[in-house]
Parts: sequence; C-alpha cells; structure tokens
Amino acid sequence: MSFRDGPKDQTRNLEIPGSLTPLAPRNDGCYQRGIPAMYHFTALVTCLAILFYFFTTTRVGKARAAFGIKAPAISGNPDFERVFRVQMNTLEWMPIFLPSLWLFAIYISDPIAAVLGLVWIAGRILYMTGYSQAANKRSMGFGVQFMAGAALWAGALGMIVWRIVHG
Repeated sequence: MSFRDGPKDQTRNLEIPGSLTPLAPRNDGCYQRGIPAMYHFTALVTCLAILFYFFTTTRVGKARAAFGIKAPAISGNPDFERVFRVQMNTLEWMPIFLPSLWLFAIYISDPIAAVLGLVWIAGRILYMTGYSQAANKRSMGFGVQFMAGAALWAGALGMIVWRIVHG
C-alpha cells in the first residue's frame, strides 16, 4: 500500500498499488479526516426513541389486562383508548421523525440532531403523561415534539436544497 499526499488538512489517500479504488478518503462530508463519518449521538437517540416506542407498546398490553379489553378490540374503555392512542400516535410520528433526524445529522450536525431528537422524545413523554390523565392534557407534549420534528425536517430540507443549488 502507498500513501499520497492529501489536502492541507492532513488527510491521506490510502490506495492499493495498481488499483484505482482508494480505501479511505473522500472529502465529501461522508468522511472526516479520511475515515467514514460516524453518527454516534444520533444512533443513540434512535435507540432511545425505539425504546420509548417499545415502552408505549408494553403499556397497551398492561392496559388491556387492567381494563379487560381483549385483542383485537381497541375501544371500550376511555382510559384504555388514551393509552392506545399514545402508542399509535407515536407510531404515526416515527416515519416522520426518524428520517428527519438522520437527514439532519448527515447534512447538518450529529450532536444538534441528537439534542433535537432528545427534545422530541421529551415531548412524547409529556404527551404520554398528559394524555394518560385526560385527552385535553396532551397539547403541551404534542407541541414540543412537533416543534422538534419540524426543526429537524426543515433543517434537513433546507440544507439538502442549499447543497443542490450550491454544489
């Protein structure tokens, strides 16, 4: 293997002699200092979001037993229905939240995406605790998670468009 001098930022191109394929180095945002970029903070927040969703799923199972709602029924007791709606609303938001989280991390910042992701999870927890008490107490949590999700989506979209326009 041989090293070729890279840009002034001290990165190096590692190549196999006779090959046109570098082992490590592009400087296009996917690599940092010649190694693949890692998104540890965003990955951790993703795991926490999935853990939270799993938690809401277990709450539905416990609520079924507590209120005598047999599967596949999803109605019959308002307390059960609120627990069920928390789980389903969380599921409905996951396909909006997770891609927005990851696109933001890739195009803007892993740590900032992770912080916004934690705010989203905190909003979901507020939503769950409020909605579990009464339907009209879910608004604060919904607003928090909505704003975090909107910031992730708008930030990612804005940077994607900016990079398309500016190369």
